Amino acid sequence: MRRFRNLQFREAWLRERLAALPAGTRLLDVGAGECANKRFCSHVDYVSQDIAQYDGQGDGVGLQTKVWDTAQIDIVCDLYDIPEDEKFDTVLCTEVLEHVVDPVRAVEKLVSLVRPGGTVIITAPFNSLTHFAPYHYATGLSSYFYRYHFERLGLQIEELSPNGGYFDFLDQELGRVHKVRRSFSGWPLDPLSFILVALARLNIRLLAALDGPRALRKSASLQTFGWHVIARRPD
Repeated sequence: MRRFRNLQFREAWLRERLAALPAGTRLLDVGAGECANKRFCSHVDYVSQDIAQYDGQGDGVGLQTKVWDTAQIDIVCDLYDIPEDEKFDTVLCTEVLEHVVDPVRAVEKLVSLVRPGGTVIITAPFNSLTHFAPYHYATGLSSYFYRYHFERLGLQIEELSPNGGYFDFLDQELGRVHKVRRSFSGWPLDPLSFILVALARLNIRLLAALDGPRALRKSASLQTFGWHVIARRPD
């Protein structure tokens, strides 16, 4: 029973979708951070944007990266202040919407930056722990959020797929119990608790396997790591 890995599945999805973009087209990576997506974009004209304020330390609360290098960023500004004099064939925004003060306004901005016939590609958590604090403002972006706002803005959703399901999420959080216990109490799990958590994870992974294929867990409508979205702006 292999563990469903949130990050690896998302990266595989992005690699496949970005590889399908026509060569030579122009892509804007919004909130690009360390430009992790650039490696999937060698065939397109890649432009990165980020506010470049996070330093890896943040305010020390929640999950932090310790180091964070935004030296590769092409356009340094707030997402809401990105110039609109150029329209892009693809606007990419991955794991960013939870870090903006107004996700609705952010989606509106992304749409304003894509040319007619172009696409907006988004991934964002459905439910996330505090991370990159103090720049963590939102969580719980559901499939209904994307359906409502893209329809309102006149875009057609071409893909709206979940990243894992309820049991995958439980497995991930059970795997975090030992670290959280040590972080907040200074003590590791006692041997009995360690064994019980390990047994619970094995059972959860079995339930996840019975839940459906990795790409489309049945329980994703209840809980998922996040939603992967592709929306096209009409010509």
